[in-house]
Amino acid sequence: MKRAIFLALTLAFSASTIWAQAAPPATQGKQDEKKEEKKTDTKQEEKKTSEQKKYDDLLKNTELKTQEGVFKIYQVGDKVYFEIPEDLYGKPFLWQAEIAEMPKALGFPGTPGGTKVIKFERNEKKIYMRAVDVSTRAMGDDKGVKIGVEKNSIEPIILSFDEYAEAPNKAAVVDMTSFYTSDPQDFSVRSSIPGAMGVDTSKTSINKVKAFPRNVEVRTQMTFMMGRGQAGGGNPFLGGGSNYDSSRATTVVHYSLVELPDTPMMGRLKDSRIGYFTTGFTAFGGEERPATDVEYINRFRLEKKDPNASLSEPVQPIVFYVSPEVPDKWKESVRESIEAWQPAFEEAGFKNAIIGKLAPTKEEDPDWDPEDARYNVIRWAPSEIENAIGPSIQDPRSGETVSAHVIIWHNVVNLVENWYFSQCAAIDPQVQHLPISDELMGKLIKYVVTHEVGHTLGLEHNFKASAAYTIAQLRDPEFTKTHGVAASIMSYSRYNYVAQPGDGVTQTIGMIGPYDKFAIKYGYMPIKASTPDQETSTLDALLGQQVRNPWLRFGNYKYAGIDPQMQSEIISDDPVEATRLGILNLERISKNYLLPATSKYGKSYDRTQDAYQALFSQWLTELMHVQALVGGVVEYDNHVGRGSDDIFQPVSAEQQAKAVKLLMMKGARPPMVILNPNVYDKISPTGYGDAMNSVQSIILRGLMSDRKVRALQDFEAEFPGKAYTVTQLVNEVVGDTFLELDQPKITTSIYQRGLHRNFLKMADGKINGSGASQTDLRPLLREALKGLEVKVTAAIPRSGDTITKAHLIDCKHDIDAILNDTYSKASGGSQSMSLRELLGLPWHYDAKSQEECWQWHVPNEILQLIKDEEKKK
Repeated sequence: MKRAIFLALTLAFSASTIWAQAAPPATQGKQDEKKEEKKTDTKQEEKKTSEQKKYDDLLKNTELKTQEGVFKIYQVGDKVYFEIPEDLYGKPFLWQAEIAEMPKALGFPGTPGGTKVIKFERNEKKIYMRAVDVSTRAMGDDKGVKIGVEKNSIEPIILSFDEYAEAPNKAAVVDMTSFYTSDPQDFSVRSSIPGAMGVDTSKTSINKVKAFPRNVEVRTQMTFMMGRGQAGGGNPFLGGGSNYDSSRATTVVHYSLVELPDTPMMGRLKDSRIGYFTTGFTAFGGEERPATDVEYINRFRLEKKDPNASLSEPVQPIVFYVSPEVPDKWKESVRESIEAWQPAFEEAGFKNAIIGKLAPTKEEDPDWDPEDARYNVIRWAPSEIENAIGPSIQDPRSGETVSAHVIIWHNVVNLVENWYFSQCAAIDPQVQHLPISDELMGKLIKYVVTHEVGHTLGLEHNFKASAAYTIAQLRDPEFTKTHGVAASIMSYSRYNYVAQPGDGVTQTIGMIGPYDKFAIKYGYMPIKASTPDQETSTLDALLGQQVRNPWLRFGNYKYAGIDPQMQSEIISDDPVEATRLGILNLERISKNYLLPATSKYGKSYDRTQDAYQALFSQWLTELMHVQALVGGVVEYDNHVGRGSDDIFQPVSAEQQAKAVKLLMMKGARPPMVILNPNVYDKISPTGYGDAMNSVQSIILRGLMSDRKVRALQDFEAEFPGKAYTVTQLVNEVVGDTFLELDQPKITTSIYQRGLHRNFLKMADGKINGSGASQTDLRPLLREALKGLEVKVTAAIPRSGDTITKAHLIDCKHDIDAILNDTYSKASGGSQSMSLRELLGLPWHYDAKSQEECWQWHVPNEILQLIKDEEKKK
């Protein structure tokens, strides 16, 4: 033991001796420490000097332009630098990209390029840009849920920047040039440009940078390399035939970077019974056990100056400016369209909640800029595009609208003039001579802008509102003066094509309706609550009013093509009677007003052609309204305890029967006054036979579509003895198609013979081949053809002319071939125009295109027919 202790002590002493020998004297150590500190200070000083030199050189540059704003901006030639102060790190910013200019063949100005919430972080000499994850949130007070969501929601660093220099106030100066010129992946607009590939940086540059107190706006001329064979895509306003043939596409991209509030506004929950655009996220915790999708409605922040007053002015009103480029003659109409929403906000408890102002002149305010995100602006774009849009920017944390614009493209004036002529020339003398007056055009523009301002307020389209009023109400002068033509200006109701000459109706244009006031109340009325969930009982009680008042109901795209009350360009709760009256007006316009209104001495007939196409499109549109009734189901979005439990109710058998009869007699058998050879021989070298051939095909194929037939089968099973049946449909269509066979002496026109051939083509497709119907339609059509063959055979001797006899013999031959599955489609008469060609649709027009406000809309069931046709080709 003693030996072990001795050895341990010896080793310990030896080690101490070794370390002591290695250590310098105390005074020498202090001197070395001072040298090291001096070296470090020297390096830091050199680095500071280098960064300060860069900053000083930047300030000395003779090309330097600076702007003060949320970030200080330095611009030197084609370089752009941001000075990011310390107090902005970690704060949320909303990034938005929009294609402000692009080639016509590729899309339209205002095409969105996406949004993202970001924040800046500083890590020594690196500046990180993180994407703020607002898509997943922890709700309620459960700490465990909050920790779990936090750990599973790490925010990605999407870009990093080297610190270029440091300002005297310690703010980092960062070169942002490549950020705005390279179309970085997380902010790319490339997917919004059909065929676009990489950016050609040699042909890309920053055009303009503007700094404002809470935002920075940048416009970049960006050139993309293009894939071969790309054309069209994204522009439903071209009318077809447009092509883009170039290896490069130059665009102007507008970027906005907007500082968001530190504390988000409290969101308000979306309800399916009311139409608001929304901002959504997935919620964990709260009252619902599973993860749930939550949607907050998009709306401006409005707070009462006097919270206790039933009607109070807001702390900060919603202000829209009328931009200087709006034509002077219509500036006041545009301003009025903004303030037209004031009565709706009064329903929500706000006085003067929304204000329209003319933009200040440069003398009045040299700093005012329409691109400043602090301002909501009505813009006017000199373009051939016939459209208008109402885009807005939301805080994705709450749905708060932080900025909004309305863009009116100049040629919307042409669109609304054609629409108004084709719908109202029979009852409004103001449009019986074209062009219409500036005063009337101002009213039409006011209607357009009021609708688009509604979108910026958060409101979606409401098609149900078009079906709110009765025929009698729409023909009542006093009713229409007060209530307009639909229960909402957010519908696609357009103008009053139902009122007849002699009714005395003068208010033919849509206006703010009862639904609009109801919807604004839902979105903007103050509710005493500390969470969105606490508001739901008050909001549900409000929505309960819809059960008793159909004017307040909402319906959008969800059941479009199924629910006949969810249609565009329609008014009234009775599509059959509305179309009957509408066609009477079309006949009057075609016969009495078309040529006098559009033909001028010494001018071509181009204006006549435009107006005639509008008439023809209106006729086809009204027929489609009726077609939607067959196999249609009306949806009533009643929630539990609120109204009837019968959410889906079929259209009555009587209404469906009337619809089929009108389609066959006023569509498949067209009114000759609408075709009007006296007009057509002035605008086309050929007749309208091909076009009519295709219209007949649309009607027959639409009525006999498998979707409609299956719906009728379901109705018959659910309501035996009360439903409109497939048997009735087949008998009606066959009987009305071959109506001539009942005449003592039979003669046929080209349109009647075309109808017969179209029917036989359709029947063959439903009975034979791989596309044959798998419904009751197939056996019923087969039996109908057997009876028809007998009837045609008996009719041949009664033919009144050679062509009719030859045609009936041909029909007998075709029927026999169909029944024996040897029918040749090549024998089916002249080649029809494709449905897409007939309707004048670009190749890229689809269901998504229906959401554009100002264009002629094609019902979804017709789009499906087009899709089926093109799939076969």
